[in-house]
Amino acid sequence: MQKLVGVCEEDDEEEMEMDVKEEDEENREKQIAAEMMMGVDGVMPSTSGSDQFQYQPQPQEQVSNSGGGGARRSRPLEEKERTKLRERHRRAITARILAGLRRHGNYNLRVRADINDVIAALAREAGWVVLPDGTTFPSRSQSSTPAAGTSAGMTSSSSQMISQQTPSPPTTLQGVSSGHHTTVEYNACRMKGVFMPTPSPYDLSSTAHAQSSGMVADGREQTERLPPITGSMEVIIDKQIIGLPTKLPERDFAGTPYVPVYVMLPLGVINMKCELADPDGLLKQLKVLKSINIDGIMVDCWWGIVEAHAPQEYNWNGYQRLFHMVRELKLKLQVVMSFHECGGNVGDDVCIPLPHWVAEIGRSNPDIFFTDREGRRNPECLSWGIDKERVLRGRTAIEVYFDYMRSFRVEFDEFFEDGSISMVEVGLGPCGELRYPFCPVKHGWRYPGIGEFQCYDHYMLKDLRKAAEMRGHSFWAKGPDNVGSYNSQPHDTGFFCDEGDYDGYYGRFFLNWYSQVLVNHGDRVLSLAKLAFDGTCIAAKLPGIHWWYKTASHAAELTAGFYNPCNRDGYSAIAAMLQKHGATLNFSCTELHALEQQDSLREALADPQGLMWQVVNAAWDVCIPIASENGFLCHGRVGYNKILDSVKPVNDPDGRHFSSFAYHRLSPLLMERQNFMEFERFVKRMHGEAVLDSQV
Repeated sequence: MQKLVGVCEEDDEEEMEMDVKEEDEENREKQIAAEMMMGVDGVMPSTSGSDQFQYQPQPQEQVSNSGGGGARRSRPLEEKERTKLRERHRRAITARILAGLRRHGNYNLRVRADINDVIAALAREAGWVVLPDGTTFPSRSQSSTPAAGTSAGMTSSSSQMISQQTPSPPTTLQGVSSGHHTTVEYNACRMKGVFMPTPSPYDLSSTAHAQSSGMVADGREQTERLPPITGSMEVIIDKQIIGLPTKLPERDFAGTPYVPVYVMLPLGVINMKCELADPDGLLKQLKVLKSINIDGIMVDCWWGIVEAHAPQEYNWNGYQRLFHMVRELKLKLQVVMSFHECGGNVGDDVCIPLPHWVAEIGRSNPDIFFTDREGRRNPECLSWGIDKERVLRGRTAIEVYFDYMRSFRVEFDEFFEDGSISMVEVGLGPCGELRYPFCPVKHGWRYPGIGEFQCYDHYMLKDLRKAAEMRGHSFWAKGPDNVGSYNSQPHDTGFFCDEGDYDGYYGRFFLNWYSQVLVNHGDRVLSLAKLAFDGTCIAAKLPGIHWWYKTASHAAELTAGFYNPCNRDGYSAIAAMLQKHGATLNFSCTELHALEQQDSLREALADPQGLMWQVVNAAWDVCIPIASENGFLCHGRVGYNKILDSVKPVNDPDGRHFSSFAYHRLSPLLMERQNFMEFERFVKRMHGEAVLDSQV
């Protein structure tokens, strides 16, 4: 089909036609009239009365106009050059706009993004839903939400009904994209003989429905602690569901093993003066929780509160009052040694910094904090490079942690002796998790960015230099320089892309060193925790870095410190380290995700289910207990059912199950009548008791 005269042979035909039309007013009017007669693409409208166009090639001479269009035909080469210059100028401006949005606005725009991508990103930022075909509408979260506890199903993207899923035999690692052949081949080999749970009738995750985007929501907005998944809970109104069963059969947990249930207390239950913030209100809530037979509570003991003002000056007053209150109600305690700051992460509603005296040291020696490639410091926790450096008023970081834990053990000796404290979880990094602070929101990270390596403080670089010299390649004493930025995607980088540098000689050296520093830090701290809390169960928490899990490199896991590409098991070494100290592994459950979250999971090639079972099997291989907590706010039955299926796998040949579960967390929303009734039902099923109404 012939193009209009003056249009250069570029990719975008419509944009080029717009550029060619820059003439004087008289010619523009005639050109518009000609286009109205011919159609934009040089086709004649059909006179058959149908809505279809009959494509009829038109000779170029038809576009020419005797009333002034001859000037254009007389200099086609000059006009073509002008058009090329305009197009280059337009594309240069577009490139600068896109670069600015990526760098400063943290928008995840593809490499060859156009104005449609920009508009879609801005619409999503404003809370709108933009479908792949361009259909745009307000998010359901902007309108009314059904009452708590109401379950709503949703149809697939083709508006077809989701068929009820029936249980199937155990499978291998699920949900691996066919576009990543290496990952499929490796995982199929790695997961042979490894337990994978049978999908339940209410398991509507993307791994269970590979061809459908259907999902059952629990009627409440859900937010993730780490990592954040953007998007709000999407609830589809009843009239959109045609033929979907109103109730799904539910697994009966009566007679299953007893799994203790703990409830996490609010982050600010103890204020900065180390006093109970609201003792009367908390006591009422604890009595209500006791009435449904929860086993105990979990609470953070913040380093930034207890040792706030001077080294080795500890104030435990608020915790003393809290622990006595809990013990009088005959509840157990799980305590977290929180050596990180609170505030700045998703879900943080209070601000608790590191001790003031540590901040003073950091102002004169900022290398005590983790540092990224651009030199930005992260005061969320101390760098692991100073674990054995005497830079904290004559003490090493390891000694500071040990003195704090020993003080706690002496202060609350009676609670240890009578068994009121059932477990101590030891904070090993940001958010109390054993990982690098690879995705700080304060530095602009947004899901599903790959994050950045955090090894550029003086002490970490010194350790890297030593490792490179021992390897015989001193020029390897640096971090990789082709890793993108916080919000990059694996395929945009030379290091993390398929067959990228991560799997080269230097890449394997660096990643092995980077992950070994993580394992060594956990080993050192837990060895002292075991000494301080001898006779009491200790635990360490691992995060679920599930995005980019279906790619070959597992980029987000690599920057977090888990050397877990498709050709290597990055969690077995961590499980062996925990087994060495008799520590419990605390790992978040995979709960039900909402429709928009499922879209995000697909775009990020995520597989939370596959990741969870890889970690769980690594722990069970070395026979260490597994505790768990929910990563999302959960108040509906479908979400609770998903947790139950994870905690008590239905078809495990050895009858294994998790050792305990901590609900995240106590709030006024949980105490609402309908939500609390569902939670009570969940607790009974975790305890293996029979409940009424086995339909959901």
